[in-house]
Amino acid sequence: MRIAFDHQTFTLQAYGGISRYFVRVIEELLIKEEEVGIFAPYHCNQLLSMLPQNVVFGKQISKNDFNKPTALALLVANQILASKKIKKWEPSIFHETYYSFKKRTHNKYVTVITVYDMIHEKFPFYFSKLDPTSFLKRDAINRADHIICISTSTKNDLLEIFPSVRDKVSVVHLGVSLFKTLNSTVSISRPYLFYVGSRNGHKNFTNFLTSFANSKKLNSEFDIIAFGGGSFTRNEYNLMKEIGLKEEQIKHVSGNDDMLALYYKNATAFIYPSIYEGFGLPPLEAMAQGCPVVSSNSSSMPEVIGNAGEYFDPFSNEQISAAIENVVFSNSRRNELIELGQKRLGLFTWQNCANETHRIYRELAGVSRVQTNS
Repeated sequence: MRIAFDHQTFTLQAYGGISRYFVRVIEELLIKEEEVGIFAPYHCNQLLSMLPQNVVFGKQISKNDFNKPTALALLVANQILASKKIKKWEPSIFHETYYSFKKRTHNKYVTVITVYDMIHEKFPFYFSKLDPTSFLKRDAINRADHIICISTSTKNDLLEIFPSVRDKVSVVHLGVSLFKTLNSTVSISRPYLFYVGSRNGHKNFTNFLTSFANSKKLNSEFDIIAFGGGSFTRNEYNLMKEIGLKEEQIKHVSGNDDMLALYYKNATAFIYPSIYEGFGLPPLEAMAQGCPVVSSNSSSMPEVIGNAGEYFDPFSNEQISAAIENVVFSNSRRNELIELGQKRLGLFTWQNCANETHRIYRELAGVSRVQTNS
């Protein structure tokens, strides 16, 4: 069985959850001795270097060379070049790695799309009116022979908007990457609460900051460290000043996976205040490093975290600060959540994710052959 993956996520991400998802699934498919091809003529993705060279049909370009006009031009060029190469390669399965608009001109292979979340459709006010994601997603969903959702929560959201696709949707949970644990500690002056990733809109970082500032117990004993997501903006610094936080209390850091694991490992707790997530890998990453999780109770979070987290309403600052206090000031609760987190990890492995994805591919390829021969 030949399985082709397109260029999209590898053109858009140097690192990132979506590209990691595909690389880990592809690693497992190769172990199963399936023939896999990634068609990314010009890409900036670092994770593709983890795969054998004969799997990736393309050339890596430095992310520093990717300004917006360049990225757009490369997406267009890749769309044309990759489509021709995929057609010539004649795969059984073609898995699109993100959403694009294109006409389907033949039925020689089965097309699969993964839907990661429905946030653009449920919370459009967080995005620019010029953002094309919803339009492109609609086209990709209607074009696909099969749709993989990364959580039941995402599937339910999808079917609210696209009820007609019910018969071609499956749920496949993601796995968690077990990063290296360095035998080291981070340089800190005080214990810290840890936050990971983008801080815009639905990520609810501002409510987290306000809740932290409102708790004398928390801000007198803890700092906040935010990993990734870009440097703090002027608006964020203005908010910190407005709510009475000192700039040195809220630190921004970045680094590779090894550094991320180190910050998880040394944090008193990981805080996940997001209003909406299609799945949410960071809580599982925290569990893998023995870091207790304090999370919002919305969208997919209870599905992923289960009983291994302390929950709060993301719209209630009082609940946010209370939930954090319940964990960080109680050794018994911290230890309980760490233990429950270690047990929870077994449900979310890349091997399970790949096995279920492989099963779907095989079923679809079998259906395709029956239809072709009929």
